[in-house]
Amino acid sequence: MGSTAMEAIAEYQNDVDRSLRLYFSEASPSFSKRFFGLRPGEIRKELADRLEETDQRSAFVILTRLEAAFFTDYECRCRRKIKDGGLSKAFRAIRRSRKAKVKLVDDILEAWKENKPELRRLIGDLSGAFHFRNWFAHRRYTEPKPGGKYDFDSVYGLAASILNTFPLQEFD
Repeated sequence: MGSTAMEAIAEYQNDVDRSLRLYFSEASPSFSKRFFGLRPGEIRKELADRLEETDQRSAFVILTRLEAAFFTDYECRCRRKIKDGGLSKAFRAIRRSRKAKVKLVDDILEAWKENKPELRRLIGDLSGAFHFRNWFAHRRYTEPKPGGKYDFDSVYGLAASILNTFPLQEFD
């Protein structure tokens, strides 16, 4: 995932945020009809809920793109047998033992952690963000487990750090 894809997601997030704020403002042509009978506090609450949902969705998209980048890297390293201090070799061992049931956090990120210990902190942060993503996708009816705040800005910053630090491989 290149920076242009990340920038496009950020632009989308900004566009939706600004659009919601305009829609929920008295400057919106449909404001009086749409919000007729609601108190200002109710309108603010609905806007806040929509902004939070949009923020989480955009963070989710960033994490989905990061997941794809890590699986692409995994596939490239398995196929190309890159000389990278053991990471490609570890990935091929995972492929032999797990076949098509490779897991991002448990397999791919663990191999990164074992073979690139200098990246442990970022890998830990990324694992936490993926736990948030899994909660977002599958268990939003429960309260998220503590372990960090994952909003669009924090996930975007983490993704930028990951993409600038990790030598992720891409197919030509």
